[in-house]
Amino acid sequence: MRKSTEKTGKNAGTERVAAAGGAGEAAGAEAAPRARRRGRPPRDRSGPPTSERILSEATALFARHGMEGVSMRDIAGRVGIDVSSVHHHFATKESLYDACFARVFEAERAGLAPAVRGLTEAVRSGPDGSGVVEALRDLVDAFVDFLDDHPHTTFLWLRRWLDPTRHSPLDEAYALPIYHEIEQALLDAAGRGAVVEPTPHVTVRSLVWAAHGHVAALTAAGGDAVAAAREKREFRAYAHRLIGRLYAPPGADAERDS
Repeated sequence: MRKSTEKTGKNAGTERVAAAGGAGEAAGAEAAPRARRRGRPPRDRSGPPTSERILSEATALFARHGMEGVSMRDIAGRVGIDVSSVHHHFATKESLYDACFARVFEAERAGLAPAVRGLTEAVRSGPDGSGVVEALRDLVDAFVDFLDDHPHTTFLWLRRWLDPTRHSPLDEAYALPIYHEIEQALLDAAGRGAVVEPTPHVTVRSLVWAAHGHVAALTAAGGDAVAAAREKREFRAYAHRLIGRLYAPPGADAERDS
């Protein structure tokens, strides 16, 4: 009888130890968070992807300092990541520079698409040049609106154009496609007799440079809201007046401000 009691006691003790150990392990499993490897901080999945953050900060830096004035380490510091992470997404500074222009180009093309379609439809509608003039005014307004909302676009291009021969493939890939589309619409309008336009490439580039100059003037105005509002109002009036004079039918009054 005693042996049986001792055995029972031992078994009970063993069971209590095992139970306590199992409970401890379970509690430990719940309480102890999974160990994280030391090194880079955890990724914030609530914000934009890392590649988009890199492009956004790189665009701002390239627009302010030009390609030569920015290092990959500068960009990494603005994003708050290691420079190796920047190289993981963009192997070289040149590829990142190109990607910044591609990103701006896609945004610009999307922003101008409705106005460009409006121009081509006005050209197809018939020989009445007034429809083409109004569509061109709408297109200039859309372009100015885009640049006002994305001023880094202007300064990205202006710094690229400081050296006209370097990085010229950027123009071919991210500027000329839009230029050529508008130039072709003007050529078609001239072919239908809607307007007289012997040099559409000069007209398009002149309007583009004028719009970029407008953005530079807005930036120079700084925080002067009155000067900025005047610049916006006067530049649009000038652009509308210029288009009216360029494409007014012979003998018609070209002073058609709107």
